[in-house]
Amino acid sequence: MTPSRLTAPVVLPCDPACSIVRDGVVDIGADGRIAYCGPAAEAPEPAGPVTALPGILLPGLVNTHAHSPMTLLRGMGGDLPLLRWLREVIWPAEAKLRADDVRAGMVLGSLEMLSHGVTTSAEMYFHPEEMADAVLTTGARVVLGGPIIDLPGVDWRTMLAAAGRWIDADGLRFGPGERIELSFAAHSAYMLPREALRLTAEAAAARGALVQIHVAESAHEDEKQRAEFGSVPKLLDEVGLLDGRVIAAHAIHLSDEDIALFADRGVGVAHCPGSNGKLTSGIARLTDLRAASVPVGLGTDGPASNDDLDLWEEIRLAALFARLSTKDSTALGAAEALLLATRGGAEALGRNDIGALEAGRWADVVHIGADGFAFATGLDVPDEQLVANLVWAAGSHRVREVWVAGEQVVADGESTRTDREKAVAAARESAARLRA
Repeated sequence: MTPSRLTAPVVLPCDPACSIVRDGVVDIGADGRIAYCGPAAEAPEPAGPVTALPGILLPGLVNTHAHSPMTLLRGMGGDLPLLRWLREVIWPAEAKLRADDVRAGMVLGSLEMLSHGVTTSAEMYFHPEEMADAVLTTGARVVLGGPIIDLPGVDWRTMLAAAGRWIDADGLRFGPGERIELSFAAHSAYMLPREALRLTAEAAAARGALVQIHVAESAHEDEKQRAEFGSVPKLLDEVGLLDGRVIAAHAIHLSDEDIALFADRGVGVAHCPGSNGKLTSGIARLTDLRAASVPVGLGTDGPASNDDLDLWEEIRLAALFARLSTKDSTALGAAEALLLATRGGAEALGRNDIGALEAGRWADVVHIGADGFAFATGLDVPDEQLVANLVWAAGSHRVREVWVAGEQVVADGESTRTDREKAVAAARESAARLRA
């Protein structure tokens, strides 16, 4: 790869202070990583071609919890509560899935996310090899795990063994720009016996792998586990699952003791306000989690329960729900919400190589155009107003260009690698067969 330079009137590195760099530069090295990010006045001589962009540069967003191939199931059972939705609609439909269906759904979902500036997603779904191939096709980045689940006709032991064998064969990360990271995706404490949770913890610890798991999503799903162990986090801790890298999806119904346990063990949380609201699962205790220094990122969940893969919507919903639930308009500001979708998501996944524009991190970069209504007053407004306009008014509507590991994968809103119309046609064909 040839080193290159991007320049823009505004650069948001998404450092802990959410600083704004005026007249900024992002240098991309030959290795696809960021070589420099900062003011143009302090930048070294460019080592390659310079691309001057008219808007805002920021890191690619990190979706910490998704089931993106469910683009094929979008809109199905949309007015049912979580457990009825799963048992009556989703699981019967998923029983018909073929490997090529999952690939078609993942290609479509990956293109949708890239078009919204989401460069990384943490995925839990069937046929993970097809999902990896789909992401390598679109050029995105993924943290991937095939679900380990106990269902009729499904052997969780086989799934667990398969996840371990794949990591042993290919390593935790592989592909150009380390685009694929493998993980263990234990579905939940209510869909797995205690032995499965324990063995998953041991397998992940032996390989230094992330464990993805649904935790306390609805008030009724894990009543048995709560009655026996006090809480789901306590059960997971007892079997050793919280000792390694863990991302707990949803994590809505937590006690003060659960939050303290997550903080002590360094467990990351994937906060999914859109899906939580649609399925009436509840409102997660975001302000309490953040006050306890629990790493929190944002997730869309699957596009059949959200129903899109637009993380900008989750940024706004996270702030709105935090303010409503605490009756405090300062509970989560625009800058803090933006960090949840970038740097915070990386931290929740245990990654220090994505989520920010800093030297040494992968050059996953998004260009936001400043030509829309949201920025009609210009980019020279005060910093706080600029971030507010980006978060509350612009969002995904103004995403124009996207780079992953220094490679441009979206140009003027369209994929540089994959024909969107062909992707839509393939997904439509699969969805029609699932409905038949």
